[in-house]
Amino acid sequence: METFDRKNVFVVGAGRSGVAAALLLFREGAMVTLVDERTRADVEKSLGGRIPPGIAFAHGRMSEMAAEGAGLVVLSPGVPLGKLPGEALRRACVPVWGELELGFRRFRGSVAAVTGTNGKSTVTTLLGDMVSRAFPRVFVGGNLGTPFTAAGTEAYDWGVVEASSFQLETVDAFRPKVAVLLNLTEDHSDRYPDFGAYAGAKMAVFRNQGAVDTAVINADDPEVSARAGGIRAEKVPFSLTRPIAEGVCLEGGDMVYRNGVREERYPRALLRIRGTQNVENAMAAIAAARRIGVPPDAVRESLAAFPGLPHRVEFVRQVRGVSWFNDSKGTNVGAVLKCLEGFSEPVVLVAGGKDKGVDFLPLREPLRRKARAAVLYGEARARMKRELAGAAPIESADTLAEAVRLAAGLAQPGDVVILSPACSSFDQFKNFEERGEAFRRAVGELPG
Repeated sequence: METFDRKNVFVVGAGRSGVAAALLLFREGAMVTLVDERTRADVEKSLGGRIPPGIAFAHGRMSEMAAEGAGLVVLSPGVPLGKLPGEALRRACVPVWGELELGFRRFRGSVAAVTGTNGKSTVTTLLGDMVSRAFPRVFVGGNLGTPFTAAGTEAYDWGVVEASSFQLETVDAFRPKVAVLLNLTEDHSDRYPDFGAYAGAKMAVFRNQGAVDTAVINADDPEVSARAGGIRAEKVPFSLTRPIAEGVCLEGGDMVYRNGVREERYPRALLRIRGTQNVENAMAAIAAARRIGVPPDAVRESLAAFPGLPHRVEFVRQVRGVSWFNDSKGTNVGAVLKCLEGFSEPVVLVAGGKDKGVDFLPLREPLRRKARAAVLYGEARARMKRELAGAAPIESADTLAEAVRLAAGLAQPGDVVILSPACSSFDQFKNFEERGEAFRRAVGELPG
């Protein structure tokens, strides 16, 4: 293991994962500086506490002078590579790792990684629960919850980690024994020059895998299938739409796992989580868990017990015959499409937020078929309204609370109202969780 004892290490981006990486390296003896474009006061306010003693702080961007004296740069996922003094770092031969890469190099145990545009957190949590029923020492985290570097101080049987495209941009040695790619749809157009660059970042989860490793892939996703030829690991597909000889598919009411020797059936009725996207999520988790070595009974127990995650097609309440669902985590068009597929009832869609530059046109056909109306709010509402005009009746609102009131007036008994924004939350909220909580409150205030 390469160590950085008494070397200058710069951690760029002082969020939760950056601080975890800084602490790990500081405890190993490195001289660590946290770098952030926010002031120290703003950083500490966002962290809810002081920067740990012994770790220096620099306000602004990392300088070329700092690069010349660095032994390592750790880049937080929220910071694009373009904000580093790249040429100076290359001249000085300074390695640049992401927090995911650092966590992998320090992790003592086997790793399963989950990525994809949508469903990552659900599958990571469900798979983590399955693995925890079979092994005594399991870490679950990464982009979800606890940063991976926080696991670097003790030994584990398995680490189940969610990996975002931002984290995968900076992998080098990262090699999960089991890697899961759920889907690929347009997202983060404000960070990537084109869809190919975004998809390429996601595909890095398979980059270092070999024939003894496992790649769980969505056989129904054309973008995943188009890129699967370059995967060297053993591929285990899952599909909602067609039979799979080795992998997982849906047959009638069962999710069926086949490995060439045996067949196992997991009733779809076990699932407490709603929607076709969650059947896909469950199948991906089944495939990964069985390749990890989780017994079938433990898989079934986990499927039956899993309640889902907050803000992912989460039932809020029923008001005057109308059911309200919170899908605040639906921050891109692909997530909204999957959400809408899961409902047979007429839908009033509440959408909007910060415009990430994605194409909203794919929503037109499902809105035409399924929507009684759409209520659009926030920064993106004007462009969304232009692109969706004519697909369904559309109302506009300045705020989410106003959108809820408008949706309540449009919905009829037997309908569902869904917050599935197709946008990020940062125009009016600090994250999707805060947006989801605001939606819950607004729905809770409706007269029943």
